[in-house]
Amino acid sequence: MAEETAQERTEAASPKRRRDARKKGQIARSRELSTSAVLLVSAAAFTMGAKGIYDQSLALLHGGLQLSGPIFYSHQDLLRHFAALLEQMVRTVLPFFLLLVVAALLAGVAIGGWAFSFEALAPDWTRLDPIAGIQRIISKHGLLELVKAVLKTSVVGGIGVTLLWSQRGALLGLIMEAPDRSLIHLMHIAGFIFLWLSAATLVIVLFDVPFQIWTLNEKLKMSRQEVQDEVKETDGNPQIKARVRSVQREQARKRMMEAIPKADVIVANPTHYAVALRYAEGETRAPLVLAKGADLVAQRIRELGGQHHIPVVEAPPLARALYYHVELEQEIPVPLYRAVAELLAYLYQLRTAPPRNIPPLPTQWSVPPELDPENKRS
Repeated sequence: MAEETAQERTEAASPKRRRDARKKGQIARSRELSTSAVLLVSAAAFTMGAKGIYDQSLALLHGGLQLSGPIFYSHQDLLRHFAALLEQMVRTVLPFFLLLVVAALLAGVAIGGWAFSFEALAPDWTRLDPIAGIQRIISKHGLLELVKAVLKTSVVGGIGVTLLWSQRGALLGLIMEAPDRSLIHLMHIAGFIFLWLSAATLVIVLFDVPFQIWTLNEKLKMSRQEVQDEVKETDGNPQIKARVRSVQREQARKRMMEAIPKADVIVANPTHYAVALRYAEGETRAPLVLAKGADLVAQRIRELGGQHHIPVVEAPPLARALYYHVELEQEIPVPLYRAVAELLAYLYQLRTAPPRNIPPLPTQWSVPPELDPENKRS
């Protein structure tokens, strides 16, 4: 088997592609469903209202043929008479017509729902291409349409012949009835046959509705390249996004370095980590992390701290815990309060002690073991 190329449409349509197609009016529609719904409603209305239709038609016929003498001598009376007949005919036909309109609208949106698109009204000159037309006829879609047409003719024709044959006795018996009774009886027979033929179209609908949905899904399928292009269009080009993230990191690092002169102390793990802390009593509940970094960034933080005479305290467990568990411009967590308090106490002693009596650096820091990455590794 040949390998699938990137241009083969093998991927299901994305939600965005479906939304765009809907805007263009490309939604699943079944003409067979609309036709079947209109026929069923028509047949039901005709069957249930056969007697009323007969009476109204008879009244209209009598009103149009039986004209009194004075009406012939006044064209105004003649016009009023025919206007009354027209009004009576409209009142008879209008409910039936409105019922058919409602059935057609509801059946039309039963699959794809409501969709209003002016793009679908624009002329498509490619449909006038005879070669494209022949390709559509001999395509898989055209073959399925042929199968559907043959199925429709076979089902409706076969049921129609069967129904006529089953009613042959009643149809022949009409000649033995009075004309008015014969007409009413004929309308009932016609309504019965019409109703069953309309119901037979549901067989076509059961085939056509899934076929139309499948056809639309096949038409909207995408190639892998189209999927990739859509992802780039929707989420942005990965290279551009990476560049934006790089610029954002650089700006954040620049702001971080600019905040180092405000720090009160830099906690270091001799060479790997460095964290700048600031505590302004009354402004924040706990010390804030102004800057943090590892390796070269840590070295740069220490250099800037030395330039601005900020004390650097080597407290490896505390430096690691602050680096891994506290974000920039965030307060230190409660489990580190004691360790930072020890740091601030040592810093106070360092500032107030005489030059010849510098306090020794603590060797133990109250850092919870679960916050020190070195303990987790060991």
